[in-house]
Amino acid sequence: MDWRLHLVTSGSGADTVAAAAAAARAGAGIVQVRAKDLLAADLLDLVCRVADSVASAAPSTRVIVNDRVDVAWAARRMGARVHGVHLGQRDVAVRDARAMLGADALVGLTAGTANFVREAESRRGPSRPDYLGAGPFRPTPTKSVGRPPVGLDGYVALAALTSLPVVAIGDVRRADVAELAGTGVAGVAVVREVMDAAEPELVARSLLAEWDRGEQGSV
Repeated sequence: MDWRLHLVTSGSGADTVAAAAAAARAGAGIVQVRAKDLLAADLLDLVCRVADSVASAAPSTRVIVNDRVDVAWAARRMGARVHGVHLGQRDVAVRDARAMLGADALVGLTAGTANFVREAESRRGPSRPDYLGAGPFRPTPTKSVGRPPVGLDGYVALAALTSLPVVAIGDVRRADVAELAGTGVAGVAVVREVMDAAEPELVARSLLAEWDRGEQGSV
């Protein structure tokens, strides 16, 4: 599994679908469809369009749905290549998501504090998530989480608490990626950096190049 770059989508139009496919072509390992303002039927339509586009662009890229296990289940039932969900602390339990989606489902969990990370690390069996999303790296306009930024030093500490892959999220920018790669996290998740780009594929490629540079210690 390539954890280095996750794209979290914004919007619901053709540009959203195109940006998701572009990120997949560039090498993003995961595309997470997030559109909290959409009704279930509209979100299902978006998820299926993104999944079809990503599957054509890069079959190895995983497509997951933010929060909505029901929508992920419906999309899979319709034949869309949707691989799982990313859950918040107040969403459906990880074990219940697996029961709905199947044993092969990819299930991520938000865990932006040391206590949340420790609790996730203690889990076993179907209750154990596949990865943790930790943030915010810095305050972000796309999502208010009500906790202080993690920062570079914070990721070093969080990554040391678990064997699960930790993905940094929260207004991560290209200039941050190489340093984040040196903290012990498995990857970064971005929204605006790719979704607002005129050439999202080029930006996604540059983010991956920065990650590889940081991982090799060339910061």
